[in-house]
Amino acid sequence: MIAAVVFALSSLGMAFSNSLTVFVGMRFMAGIGVGMASMLSPMYIAEVSPPSIRGRNVAINQLTIVIGILVTNLVNYNLADTGPEAWRWMFGLGVIPSVVLLLGVIWLPESPRWLIQKGKVQEGERILERIAGKVFASKTVLDVKKSMLNTEKISLSMLFNKDFRPAVMVGIGLAVFQQLCGINVVFNYTSTIFEAVGADLNRQLFETVAIGIVNLIFTVLAMWQVDKLGRKPLMLVGSLGLAISYLVIAFLLQSKVSAGLLSVFVLLAISIYSSSLAPVTWVLISEIFPNKIRGAASSVAILTLWAAYFVLVFTFPILAEKLGTYGPFWLYSVICFVGFVFVKMKVKETKGKTLEELEDIFVAH
Repeated sequence: MIAAVVFALSSLGMAFSNSLTVFVGMRFMAGIGVGMASMLSPMYIAEVSPPSIRGRNVAINQLTIVIGILVTNLVNYNLADTGPEAWRWMFGLGVIPSVVLLLGVIWLPESPRWLIQKGKVQEGERILERIAGKVFASKTVLDVKKSMLNTEKISLSMLFNKDFRPAVMVGIGLAVFQQLCGINVVFNYTSTIFEAVGADLNRQLFETVAIGIVNLIFTVLAMWQVDKLGRKPLMLVGSLGLAISYLVIAFLLQSKVSAGLLSVFVLLAISIYSSSLAPVTWVLISEIFPNKIRGAASSVAILTLWAAYFVLVFTFPILAEKLGTYGPFWLYSVICFVGFVFVKMKVKETKGKTLEELEDIFVAH
């Protein structure tokens, strides 16, 4: 609810800003909302979902983000020619989904696992019964109570003790890899990439919309497959597929081929990422941490995710200037190969297991 209010106020603040300083301050405020929602949404969904559909449900979070990006691109495209103040509408309209989010969250039940941890066992059990019946509720209550035995106040240093370190390091590794794999360069610098092969502005705008549509289609595919194929196979295919796609994209950019041919492989990379690393990373981060440290550990993992995102989008223009637009894609390909090895060696399958069962897999004993 706080995140929704932050989103609404920052949207209005950007729309009515009268100086660059105020505008940047409101953008910073919006970033706080993004940070809160990006941690809380997948964690909450994981805590209220039965194991058999948890992956699909958490992937819905990614789907709604993708839909939001596509709708925003289309709205902004239509607003672009409405005058010099159009940008104010582009930011100000963000208040509408913010208010919808706030109203929707009012009707949501509290996380039953959080209630049980806080001693409100009966209230938590009632919510679990509504979700998946009495048998599931009783078992989950017992499992959560067991997982909370000998609980002490969580500190940052506790996250890295020998019991929790394996899960936390896997979470951080996945978060950093999802960003440094390089795909957000394609999302953020579409115009720069296609300008390098001579595409005009109309073509660049077309590619932006095409990327949004492909992103949406393949995110839906990931939702359908994540609880069938499992998390690890999708991550392995995604990392290897991206590594190969980047090699081709780098070669095409270096050869200055037609925008049409480049578009094929850019959209292929988007489709691979959207059906693997994009949603599955969020699913895994929401699953792998034990109940007693889930909130703190998720915060650390997602903090590193956004830090890696910042590094990626900040360094691309610098690398592109020094190496050529194609240069960074060689680097991203290497990172994806390294990510493939990391997932192969360190990530364990989580499909079909309760959050409490996963503690025995990811926590060192």
